Amino acid sequence: MIADEVWAKFLWAGLNLEAADLPQSQAGQFYPFELVRAVKLTWLFSGQRSNEIARLRVRCIRWQYDGTPVTGDPQQVLAHDTVCLLDVPPHKTGTAFTKPVDPILGQAVDAWQAVRPDQPKFTDRRTGERVDLLFAIRARRVSTHYINNTIIPMLCRKAGVPDADVRGNITSHRARSTASQLYNAKEPMALFELQAWLGHRSPQSTQYYTKTTPNTLSKAYSEAGYVERNVRTIEVLVDRDAVASGAAAVGEPWQHYDLGHGYCSYTFFEQCQHRMACARCDFYTPKESTRSQLLEAKGNVQKMASPSR
Repeated sequence: MIADEVWAKFLWAGLNLEAADLPQSQAGQFYPFELVRAVKLTWLFSGQRSNEIARLRVRCIRWQYDGTPVTGDPQQVLAHDTVCLLDVPPHKTGTAFTKPVDPILGQAVDAWQAVRPDQPKFTDRRTGERVDLLFAIRARRVSTHYINNTIIPMLCRKAGVPDADVRGNITSHRARSTASQLYNAKEPMALFELQAWLGHRSPQSTQYYTKTTPNTLSKAYSEAGYVERNVRTIEVLVDRDAVASGAAAVGEPWQHYDLGHGYCSYTFFEQCQHRMACARCDFYTPKESTRSQLLEAKGNVQKMASPSR
């Protein structure tokens, strides 16, 4: 995983990259700014392998609103909840599939397609098909090493972060582990949903890219209520004879909460505000007393568990 604070800087750098930040040669920029921005945002937002990004086809972005395809300029027609879909070509672990991505990525790809010059068809290195590659210029496809050799160093310079961390060099494939952010989000994606989003054939592969953060683990532990489940219950003896005879209806004690050192017969024990003063309470019966021994010796006493508060 790339640390959240470092990845946040990458996102800022990617969204604020300008033409002046691109590497310059004597002839100017090697690639058009629209192409570089589309490649960069695809790496940041799609969670795809570098070779899959290089093999994306023209018109791989589709827009839907309420399940209906949307055409036209997305800047004008898209509603807030419009879904942007990315068609991913066949890859090393499965067939072609479609995944939702952030509209920012879709708009960048559409902007590049609007100015992309006509290119000859290329042979897909995995399927052998003749296809129109999205990231191609001057009759040449963008290299699969372009992200590692150019995009990532450029983002590191813009964001002011080193190109390596405690886990090693920041490479294109490490962006796949940002799926952990979706796994640890406020409304997290389930493991099988992430499996489909990453295009994995097996959930075991997805587990390598999803790590539970300490904050998520702490929240889950707190909500599980382990302490409340095991500590905040108390054993209560129910005197079935008192219930059956009607004595309970006239005020005879019929519930006896086991405090360890004695029994409390107060009906609303869980609401009692004076638990530290049990010895002085009229509802309290010490375990050493004859009365408590008679209660324990009864044959028609039912043991149950009750919330202590």
